[in-house]
Amino acid sequence: MLDIKLIRKDPQAVAAQLKKKNYSFDVAEFIRLDGDRKQADTESQTLLAERKQASKKIGELVQQGVPVDEAKKTVNETLAKIERQLEALKQKAQQAGDALDELMMSVPNIPEDAVPEGSDEDSNVEVLTWGEPKKFDFEVKDHVDVGEALGDLQFDVAAKITGSRFAVMQGNMARLHRALIQFMLDTHINEHGYSEIYVPYIVNAESLRGTGQLPKFEEDLFKLEGEQDYYLIPTAEVPVTNIARDRIFEAKEMGDGLRFVCHTPCFRSEAGSYGRDTRGMIRQHQFEKIEMVKMVRPDQSADELESLTANAEAILQKLNLPYRKVILCGGDLGFSAQKTYDLEVWLPGQQKYREISSCSNFGDYQARRMLARWRNPETNKPELLHTINGSGLAVGRTLVAVLENYQTESGSVIIPEALRPYMGGITELA
Repeated sequence: MLDIKLIRKDPQAVAAQLKKKNYSFDVAEFIRLDGDRKQADTESQTLLAERKQASKKIGELVQQGVPVDEAKKTVNETLAKIERQLEALKQKAQQAGDALDELMMSVPNIPEDAVPEGSDEDSNVEVLTWGEPKKFDFEVKDHVDVGEALGDLQFDVAAKITGSRFAVMQGNMARLHRALIQFMLDTHINEHGYSEIYVPYIVNAESLRGTGQLPKFEEDLFKLEGEQDYYLIPTAEVPVTNIARDRIFEAKEMGDGLRFVCHTPCFRSEAGSYGRDTRGMIRQHQFEKIEMVKMVRPDQSADELESLTANAEAILQKLNLPYRKVILCGGDLGFSAQKTYDLEVWLPGQQKYREISSCSNFGDYQARRMLARWRNPETNKPELLHTINGSGLAVGRTLVAVLENYQTESGSVIIPEALRPYMGGITELA
């Protein structure tokens, strides 16, 4: 959530900055709601002062010769009138406050100045490319054809069990999928300094509001039926980041920042994506992901985004998968993000780069929604921390990239060197 003081100071400037995200901030509505709440508060303070003065009137009236009972009756009538007015103002202030809070929760984060202009992914700016796409001397297949020919990747069975956009893996395909998970976790823990964490796969609405998925993106979530207001997680970002909700970290706890890595399944309804990527594992309702989450001091977040992105890149490099890195333009930037790098892996079956990791700096946007703070030792006062996260990597899409980039003319798939220790000596899927 944005700092309301920042908006009050110059709402037109905020509106201009948000245009980069193709978002039209209703300045007039903000000023009206904020004014209504302020007016109700001011009028309430005036009435409270009148109530205080009215309580002293009994003695004054008696001194003026008014009988005690009559004086009490007059004052009590005045107090009752004030109480009715106060209750009406309380409701008015509550309504204005709720409406203002609802507006504030729907306003996205302001993009950094370095974020390029643009309305959609076509305006994203390439930062670098790594590796050369392999030239095959045979007609390449996509991962669906590769996996189904091996017999261990089955979409028809998943469709029978559940429906479209699910997959069943068995045998060495399932083992390769698990090997990717273990390899990514081990790399981030042992080489990049992250602490592994296990979290629930079901969260409450407050957690989703904290990270920005609610209220705007409810249609993208799987909501559970029952007495509790529960949702399946769309990403481990939600439960891991909410560890900091309603909490103040002491400077000693913060150190050089908190760094977590987490493996979870993720569940997304993919609302609005019907007809897109319906074939295979690119866009599924259930998939696995390794998520990196950082909670850092404000002066660290810019550098920590760069290092987190480099950590995700390291996985692709170890697997020798060609990729490119792009910075998202304003129109393609996520709701809560102020800056995002996407890593896009080369898929021979599609002859193009596809997103495999998205690494974002949220500044204090999520922290303000969650009241996630740290105690600055210089002032001894709590301050909002900054949050950063990114995929390290999306496991299913990494499996897709391995199947397509390491396929052979005979239909087998060579196991990348980095994964062989996790495959019990198996060097090839055949």
